[in-house]
Amino acid sequence: MKYDEFIKLLSKDIGTSYLFTGVEEYLKDECLQLLKENYIDKSLESLNFMTLDGKISTFDDLINSCETLPFLSPKKVVVVKDISLFFDKEENNSKEVYDYLDNLGDHVCLILFDGNNQLKKTLKIYRYYKKLKAVVEFDKLRDNSLNKWVEKEINKYGLNISFSNINYLVRNSSYFNRNANYTLYDLENEIRKVASFTRGREVTKEDIDTVMIESIDNNIFDLLSSVNSGDIDRALSVFNEIYISNEPIPKILFMIIRQIRLMLSYRIYRESNYMDTSIKDSLNIKDYEFSKISAQAKMYATSDLEKIYNLLLAVDKKFKTSDSDHKIDMEILITRLCKKLI
Repeated sequence: MKYDEFIKLLSKDIGTSYLFTGVEEYLKDECLQLLKENYIDKSLESLNFMTLDGKISTFDDLINSCETLPFLSPKKVVVVKDISLFFDKEENNSKEVYDYLDNLGDHVCLILFDGNNQLKKTLKIYRYYKKLKAVVEFDKLRDNSLNKWVEKEINKYGLNISFSNINYLVRNSSYFNRNANYTLYDLENEIRKVASFTRGREVTKEDIDTVMIESIDNNIFDLLSSVNSGDIDRALSVFNEIYISNEPIPKILFMIIRQIRLMLSYRIYRESNYMDTSIKDSLNIKDYEFSKISAQAKMYATSDLEKIYNLLLAVDKKFKTSDSDHKIDMEILITRLCKKLI
């Protein structure tokens, strides 16, 4: 079942055990919180909510946690984290374990928590819960579900945002990049920064640009300036400064592609005898960014920008279709650009 189906069960009669799996840790944590709110008095949480570490816990630990009756609460919730490690142990895969799971008391709700989506679907424990229809899949949100989630997060800060700007915010994050380790927690952080910047007014496209794009623009300009001068050490140093500031590598690549595309467009417009005022309007960028784009574009030949742009697109495609090490790929790309190996 999907996570929203599980949430609906909370208002009915919840079952005795579920397997939480999938990539979206935010939604798993949200469902655990809703479980506690529905069945456990907050003042008695320490007695009625138990968490076991699958790396070190035994089957006996599981039994002891589940057999203790809830105290002044309708349910006791027991969560086993890192279940892939728990069920790696031979003794935790015995018939005795599955017989016990078959006969859990109604007083308990046992949640097996697959952190970071590590549990293989071929394992016996996954197939067991699949047969019971008790696997809860926490996949990335999409389409209307994601839009509603973003709107809800924005509204938490007392802000409003248009549907088109919700889409724009999502597109300018790395949420849908196949290889980016970017979750709703990261998107929540971006929304928090946008909310802090707007301070109570409606969120605009310009706000999103300022917070999510312009914040790393200057570093990207420094990076491209170092690339143009052939300074490999400086270029790699700037890249690593951006990287350690927790910007996802696919987003860094996206920003480089964007700036190269703008520089290439500027060169093409200039060669067609357009004036700078008309070019800025066509590119739809602010004065400060235009001054940077136009200055850097003049350092490159149009043909070189075309080659660089195509090379960047090839790397972007590689990111989306393979499981290569993105950081190493970027360092190789930057070195290659500095050496003019295009």
